[in-house]
This record gives sequence, structure tokens and C-alpha cells, in this order.
Amino acid sequence: MVAGKVRLIGDIGGTNARLAIAIDGHYQRQNTYLTEQHPGLDSAIAAFLQTLPPDLQPQEAAIAIAGPVHGDWIQLTNNGWCFSRAELARQFGFTRLLVLNDFTANALALPYLGTAETEQIGGGAPRAGAPIGILGPGTGLGVSGLVRSADGQLVALAGEGGHVTMPPADPADAAILAELARRLDHVSAERVLSGEGLVNLYEAYCALDNRPAARLTPAQITDAASDDPLRHAAVARFCAMLGTIAGNLALTLGAEGGIYIAGGIVPRLGPRFARSDFRRRFEAKGRMQPYLARIPCFVITHPDPALIGLARLPDA
Repeated sequence: MVAGKVRLIGDIGGTNARLAIAIDGHYQRQNTYLTEQHPGLDSAIAAFLQTLPPDLQPQEAAIAIAGPVHGDWIQLTNNGWCFSRAELARQFGFTRLLVLNDFTANALALPYLGTAETEQIGGGAPRAGAPIGILGPGTGLGVSGLVRSADGQLVALAGEGGHVTMPPADPADAAILAELARRLDHVSAERVLSGEGLVNLYEAYCALDNRPAARLTPAQITDAASDDPLRHAAVARFCAMLGTIAGNLALTLGAEGGIYIAGGIVPRLGPRFARSDFRRRFEAKGRMQPYLARIPCFVITHPDPALIGLARLPDA
């Protein structure tokens, strides 16, 4: 027999739908489904539920999605999936269905991450009780924060910070962003800090170098074994621009509790990220450099912190 309520949890991004069940604050039986192989979320959920024995069929669900959450109708930002919350709950008999932004779920996981699941990149010790920021490049760029309310409760912020306008921090940034502005209606941070963003950066470098761009995937661009200097330049610019946005987030939130970097791209860069211009650009805010120099940054190495946050949601 299974003790405790069984909850379906899901971290639904532009490329992958990661589903699991949570019992008593912990998750198990995780499966990952490619979104391109399923017409919608209900198809992926149905496939997952077929893998579970009768005593692990969930009574409720908590789903984190890469996109804004308003009203009954939910539309993901970076793929064609959409659904009605009420209809999804009815279809699977969930007594409760909570839908939240994926980076809200990531933020909720931060208090439960162990030291082995993060790697510090510069700065000092986090200040206890101070706001925390989190951002993560993947298929898109997620952004959130964790702040403490007046009664001491931790509150995760829900926003769309990945779509802020990407600012230039040096002449090379300005040239790249001007090139991208020729073909994009809005050069947001996500347009350079995501899988698609890596491709955009590489293609911009090729255009500025007056050479044709190869049709490359993000994984090919980040391949450390490549002998193409423009691929390496794109990765280096990606890390530097991420430092600019992370520093902006730290200043906006007063995130003396630290800045955490999630998503699928940065952990795969390994030591290249630690050696990159990320930290210098994070601190490069003029008079505020000493303030930012104290703030630690952490790369989250856990493969899916959003599932930790969803598993820890209260039963209210």
C-alpha cells in the first residue's frame, strides 16, 4: 500500500515534458516525453499513467509550464501545446489541478537543494533571509525569484522576465544585437539566452564576418571539440550576456541570498562556464560592483529542480 496522497507532477517545457508522481514531498518514477512526439499534454499524461500500477494512480496534479498562467486556457510559449485546466482535470479525474509557471516551481525548489546539487561561481556567502533570484536558459529563458513575506513565508515570484529587452554592455554586444534586430521584431533576453539564442548568436557572428552560416543545432554550437571559432565566440557571448542579465536580476530583487542558474544549457558547458566572462559581466555595474561582488551565483546541477518544487507544494 502507498502511504500519503499521490500527486502527478510535471515540468512542461518547449522540448521535454518531464512527468513523475510525488508522495509525501518526494518524487519518483520520472519519465521524459518529447513534446514533438505528442499532440498535447493530455497525450503525454495518458502515456505516463499507463506506466503506473493501480495503487500509484494520482488523485491530483501540479503542472509547471513554460509560459504565463492566466485563467482556464493555458498556452505554452515555445511549442504548440495548449489546454483547458478544467477539461484536463475532468479528463483524468483529478480532484485538484494546480498550474504554475515553470520557474516559479524552480524557485520553490531552492531551499531543498543540497550542496552537491549546486556549483558556486564567485561571490561570498548568501545572506540569510535575503531575496534569491533564479534564471535558466533552455528552450526558452525562465526567470523567477524567492522572497520572504511579512509573516516569514517564502513566496516564489511568477513573471516573464526572460522576455525583457536584451541590453548591450559593450560594442560587440551592440553590433550583434543590431544584426538580430534586422530580422526580429524584439530582441529579448530569450532571443540570445536559450537554445534558439545560441543559434541566433552564431548566425549573427557569421553575418558580421560575411560568411554563410551552417545549419547547426545548439548542441553543435556548444560542442567543445569544434574547430570553428565563430561557434566558440557564440558560446562565449552567450555566457557574457547571461552575466549581464543575471546582474540585472540581482540588482532588481536585491538578491543577496544568491542568484541560481538552472536550465539545460549551462550545466553542460562545465568548466567553460566558470572560465567565461559570466562573472565579470555579472559584476560590471559601475558603482554597484562592490555590492554585486558579494553576491554568490550558483549553477544548479540537479537535472530537474522544478520537480522538487512541485513535490514540496503544500496540500492546501
